[in-house]
Amino acid sequence: ANQERWSKLVDAKLRNQLVTRDNYIFNNRYEGDPKAGKVKIPVRDTEVSVKDYNKATGIDPEAGTTTYLELNIDQDEAVNELIDGFDVESVPGDLVADRLDSAGYSLALQMEQDASAELTTGGTALDDTAALTKSTIYEKIVDARTKLSTAHVPTEDRWLLVSPDVYALLLKSPEFIKASDLGDAVVQTGAVGRVAGFTVFEDTALGAKVDFIAGHPNWFTRIEEWTEPVAVNDLKGSGTFIGACAVQGRKVYAHKVTKAAAILVKKHA
Repeated sequence: ANQERWSKLVDAKLRNQLVTRDNYIFNNRYEGDPKAGKVKIPVRDTEVSVKDYNKATGIDPEAGTTTYLELNIDQDEAVNELIDGFDVESVPGDLVADRLDSAGYSLALQMEQDASAELTTGGTALDDTAALTKSTIYEKIVDARTKLSTAHVPTEDRWLLVSPDVYALLLKSPEFIKASDLGDAVVQTGAVGRVAGFTVFEDTALGAKVDFIAGHPNWFTRIEEWTEPVAVNDLKGSGTFIGACAVQGRKVYAHKVTKAAAILVKKHA
């Protein structure tokens, strides 16, 4: 019973620690079973066309333009840490619970890094690589907003992932609305504020020299599947370890940017 409870707590904490949250930074729209190793992601890159209607002849139908991207589930990460029974008894506190917590955090961080890597490589890099200052940051974010609008990205649900350094600049910017001014429902998603129509998330896993990434969940997909939840497994009968257990877990997942123009990446030189 404790094993199942711990596993659920670790999984819940993992999801809570992730910046790239379900339905806020990405979507989960795909067809197929991730356990098969490959899924199809629907991509509709054009809008429905509008034509003049003729009362006598009507209007000819057009075929839809939805296409599908095949995506291999290529991220396979695991934790496997040995815990000796004597160590558990000889140290203060609950060593096992602590390692479970650490395992969940480690997997969360790895997922963040992989998500940021896909956003950075799959998105569109902005030409401006000048270092940001508290005087220029708002202007650069507005420029990104304009580019997304030009690419017909909906204004609702736009997000902005910022590095800790850029978040510090935002806190000094008069245009930035602090998290205290957000509704409780938004704050609970991990948002730290809003600016220029973006919900802002501080992301410590952004790649080197990445200042911010602006986008919309419609064009960033995560396929996620637990194959083995984090748990404490007894190693009795292993033939090697006596009186020991291991914190083990495995996560299989993948990320995909489906429209480069809808994900903008601001880097500095």
